[in-house]
Amino acid sequence: MATLSATKLFFLFTFHLTIFSSTTTAAYTIGVNYGTVADNLPPPPQVANFLKTKTNIDRVKIFDANPDILKAFANTGISVTVTVGNGDIPSLAKLPGAQSWIANNILPHHPQTIIRYIAVGNEILATSDKSLIAHLLPAMKALRSALDMANASSIKVSTPHSLGILSTSEPPSTGKFRKGYDKLIFAPILEFHNQTKSPFMVNPYPYFGFKPQTLNYALFKPNAGVFDAATGINYTNMFDAQLDAVYSAMKRVGYGDVEIVVAETGWPSVGDPGQPGVSLENALSFNGNLMKHVNSGKGTPLMPNKTFETYIFSLFNENLKESVSERNFGLLKPDLNPVYNVGDLRNEQGLGPASAPPTARAPSAGSGKWCVPKSDASIAALQANIDYVCSTGLDCRPIQAGGACFNPNNVRSHASYAMNAYYQANGRHDFNCDFDHTGVITSTDPSHEACNYSIGQGAGLKLEKSVAADATSFCSVWQMIYLASGLIFVHLSLVLI
Repeated sequence: MATLSATKLFFLFTFHLTIFSSTTTAAYTIGVNYGTVADNLPPPPQVANFLKTKTNIDRVKIFDANPDILKAFANTGISVTVTVGNGDIPSLAKLPGAQSWIANNILPHHPQTIIRYIAVGNEILATSDKSLIAHLLPAMKALRSALDMANASSIKVSTPHSLGILSTSEPPSTGKFRKGYDKLIFAPILEFHNQTKSPFMVNPYPYFGFKPQTLNYALFKPNAGVFDAATGINYTNMFDAQLDAVYSAMKRVGYGDVEIVVAETGWPSVGDPGQPGVSLENALSFNGNLMKHVNSGKGTPLMPNKTFETYIFSLFNENLKESVSERNFGLLKPDLNPVYNVGDLRNEQGLGPASAPPTARAPSAGSGKWCVPKSDASIAALQANIDYVCSTGLDCRPIQAGGACFNPNNVRSHASYAMNAYYQANGRHDFNCDFDHTGVITSTDPSHEACNYSIGQGAGLKLEKSVAADATSFCSVWQMIYLASGLIFVHLSLVLI
């Protein structure tokens, strides 16, 4: 998801949406991102059962290769798209690494779990990480070869992009890829998609592009439109304009016939006090109108008569996201009740709020801060964080079997506890939550059930003096490693910038 922090973690699924009007009943197909940056969501088996029995969902995309989730969707008829963590991309750029990843993450579950796509990272170009950018297409090709060698050719390989890949997008006919990336990066990626018949995934968000005067244009509401003088087209919604800008950029490098999939788009129902354009009514308007529009078969002005595979962000409100709005993109609450009703549940009728929207409150003065993993941090990096923290003398018994923070028993949850414990014990300095760019500070308490992040991690679980004194050295080591890796790719940056 293209957020203000440029970090994301998402899951994704497709469900058949039934919207009822006073005179007609029509079936629609739409996708929804199912993210898990939260500590209060139902366990995967419950989610899988809910989707199978209470909705018409037939696809789900997860933003990792969590074996518990893949196992939960086995024999459900719901297909799954898995995601390679951004940090894992370099290790998959050669065939042996790709084969190992496929053997460990795909083959134990396929075909019992129907795997649709492998998404290689998320919005890699937006990270500006030259190493990730350089290894992206080689990793996609290696994974494609590994799938073919494993007789799993039905699984397609792609990677989602933010609209930051465009240097020009208004008017849509002028859409261009960023200079230096068009021929070096996107032409080869699009050639890969053309050869493998896989889609080019993009994340258009009118929510991030609107101004007060263009709010109705972003929400599919009646408006005067935006005129493109080069084509004579008057655009009446920003979503079509954003897609046509991407299409124009693709066409300029010779690949206008590659399929486009909208991997993410959405609108939050709650924001910070006074935040413009954010309300339950606007979220309902955008998502409801989007669903009807993309399933009308009209396509866009430059791509008429098409029904785009489109995925709304998101399924759940996620309480560990970094801002109020990011925590409130969900269609559902963690208890599986709707935030507002867009008719996505079986036997549900009508479009409208399920209940009054919650009142957003700004964090109180003096409220706490916690350190948690970034949504795109790889499992390998988080395990390394756990190993480091627990080797420093910090008490890691709470995340061991029988400990108060052992459940949920997964690397991300354990890393969250360990990283926060280190951050709290070292004085809550921002650099103590860096962890080689895999940590982020949040004002939302990640405590859950018996696991209390606010009590004991500061005073009660301090590091040994010798380790605490070396906190700055730890940060310096990460900085040296990062600097060294950057030097390796300095020649690439000169080419791409």
